[in-house]
Amino acid sequence: MPTLPARRDLLLVCLAAVCASCSSDDTLVSVSGETMGTTYNVSIVDPPKNLSLSEIESAITSELSTANAIFSNWDTESEVSRFNRSAARTPVRLSDAFSQLLDIADFVHVASEGRFDLTAAPLIELWGFGESGPAARVPTDAQILSTLASVGQQRVINRASGGMALFMREEGASLNVAAIAKGAGIDAVSDRLQTMGLENVLVEIGGDLRARGAGPHGSGWRIGVEKPGFPPGAVQEVVVLQGAGMATSGDYRNYFEEDGVRYPHIIDPTTGRPVTHATTSVTVIADSATLADAWATALLVLGRERGAEIAEKNGIAALFLERTDEAAEFQRYASATFKAYARQDTRDPVTK
Repeated sequence: MPTLPARRDLLLVCLAAVCASCSSDDTLVSVSGETMGTTYNVSIVDPPKNLSLSEIESAITSELSTANAIFSNWDTESEVSRFNRSAARTPVRLSDAFSQLLDIADFVHVASEGRFDLTAAPLIELWGFGESGPAARVPTDAQILSTLASVGQQRVINRASGGMALFMREEGASLNVAAIAKGAGIDAVSDRLQTMGLENVLVEIGGDLRARGAGPHGSGWRIGVEKPGFPPGAVQEVVVLQGAGMATSGDYRNYFEEDGVRYPHIIDPTTGRPVTHATTSVTVIADSATLADAWATALLVLGRERGAEIAEKNGIAALFLERTDEAAEFQRYASATFKAYARQDTRDPVTK
């Protein structure tokens, strides 16, 4: 099955085995596999006895296949790829799922002062972080300026028919939805399982996730936020989720260096250049994984200083980690809303 690429800015959530934290009366079902260029893990506590494991697995794979068929820029026959290939200058009818994703993308684009932008695809390619692979060199100022003419979500794309149709205003424009598609896939799986009567569920794809119910130990799903750096897997802190989505974006796993300068793949669509601030990761908790996914990207582009102001203004639960002179230490800033989820005591099992 063609898949979306792994979004390398995601800091994998540290997920340890849950069985140790289940009570003797709990039944835990886990389903894992590969999708969207990465892995997925679904943990279900006390599934209804009238549902077989094969029925659950079939529902999960069906929703993930549908998400790829709509959002994958790497699948030439996906809805977004067909739209880009058409270079649509007249309205193209969208699926309901694509239209709903654009609603969220439009909201975050405006609220983040343009830092979340689905039309940044030409810039991603220019800097060598896209489908065509690594760039031969840092682009010239003229190349960046020329490419920016095709970027700008509010200016470049236009929606019609009550948001159900889409077309481009600029030649050379294209959409890349990888910064929000995993969240959409997670929400689709989570919602599908809920309709089947599965209420205590954790759905995770490549580090993004959504939690429903009280978790395997009855007090919420305990999730570890990974500490940036290597080796991977160290826990920065633990949050407890119940009925929320979470996503983390970081700048340190996908980058290149030239003439002693480090260029991360986090590109500011308003300048056309990789970010230069000290913020290395942002974790966001929101009502849905889709919204968390989009905001994590937007706030990382903004950086802690301006990003924290916007997070507080919009009531976003966000955790910013900034590099310091000490390589293994990070400056932490949590928004007021995020503090309600954080737990200082990390001794109890972290859930997977």
